[in-house]
Amino acid sequence: MSVNKEIKRITTHVLQAMKGRGEKIAMLTAYDYSMARILDAAGIDILLVGDSASNVMAGHETTLPITLDQMIYHASSVVRAVKRALVVVDLPFGSYQGNSKLALESTIRIMKESGAHAVKLEGGAEIAESIKRILSAGVPVMGHLGLTPQSIYKFGTYTVRAREEEEAKKLIEDALLLEELGCFSIVLEKIPANLTKKVAERLVIPTIGIGGGADADGQVLVTHDLLGITKDFQPRFLRRYLELFNTIQEAVEQYIDDVKSQDFPNEQEQY
Repeated sequence: MSVNKEIKRITTHVLQAMKGRGEKIAMLTAYDYSMARILDAAGIDILLVGDSASNVMAGHETTLPITLDQMIYHASSVVRAVKRALVVVDLPFGSYQGNSKLALESTIRIMKESGAHAVKLEGGAEIAESIKRILSAGVPVMGHLGLTPQSIYKFGTYTVRAREEEEAKKLIEDALLLEELGCFSIVLEKIPANLTKKVAERLVIPTIGIGGGADADGQVLVTHDLLGITKDFQPRFLRRYLELFNTIQEAVEQYIDDVKSQDFPNEQEQY
């Protein structure tokens, strides 16, 4: 199905309508102006300014080191590029956990300083107070359940979550709670496909899957993984649409050769 060009601006209301008519939602990450401009022009529905910037842009091993100031920098760069997509920003580790007042303060800074449209938080019942407080300020919230990378040291591994009955039951309860609190959507990361199907069918709000199978109402990938800019990350759920690492490297090698051999610049490339 091609992009609906009639929709001038994606809102939470539009996403709900898409779920209602069975149209899948396409979401990708963005961290800078140039890339966000391309993704928005292509017709992407949601751009996530993910705390994955910690890995992709800064080279950290986990998402934990990225700061609120850095997230605001990335978010404001993306917002300046976007005409159509809904821009959702991750609240980074340490900016909301265990303190609903801090969660609201962090959110207000993101919304005021970046111009983003919504925020995303990881977790279920344990962050209910933070979600309530943010929603009471009129800010849309996207939930995130399953593998929650900010809790990586608790899990100890990036393996599939909620395989066991008890964890699967809690995930369903958390998903229903997040909907009840007023979240407009929930990301389901690295959970069994049959569990994704159960959650998507029980919820009125859209679910966005990553490594959770085809039954979610939408899908999200990290743009740099999809384009093959990252080289070493190869989970089962990732489809690489390009191999840009190699393409860019070859172009740079050619440029170096052309400079060394004095082929560049030629007469047409100077004033």
